[in-house]
Amino acid sequence: MIGRKFIFAALLAPWLLSLMPSIGRADGGVLPVADGSFLAGVEDLPLMPGLREIPEATMIFDKPAGRLVQAMAQGEGNQAALWQFYDETLPQLGWRRAASGYFVRDGEGLRISVEKHGATLTVRFAIAPISE
Repeated sequence: MIGRKFIFAALLAPWLLSLMPSIGRADGGVLPVADGSFLAGVEDLPLMPGLREIPEATMIFDKPAGRLVQAMAQGEGNQAALWQFYDETLPQLGWRRAASGYFVRDGEGLRISVEKHGATLTVRFAIAPISE
């Protein structure tokens, strides 16, 4: 006889696994997301591990034509790892790379730019409607 606790655990396990801070890759692997971190107010834009958002630099406006987002993050790392993270992670969230540092999805454009000062990366994110 299967106990009630076992049945409850079997039903609860898939839901608990879905809460883990990671994003699936196309090849079946998993890319970790820093503490499950996403930009504040932008649930579909993860922060690469090692980056921390600068809250006072974040502006979000919802307009009838679409949202406007400006955000910044800083942290230690290298640019190659940053681009690999976003090139592999964003397509899993529906973004398609249209050019170097530029992704598109559902009428929106996402521009990511990065500057390196010593060991510190400063990353700027901008989301805006695509004008046609």
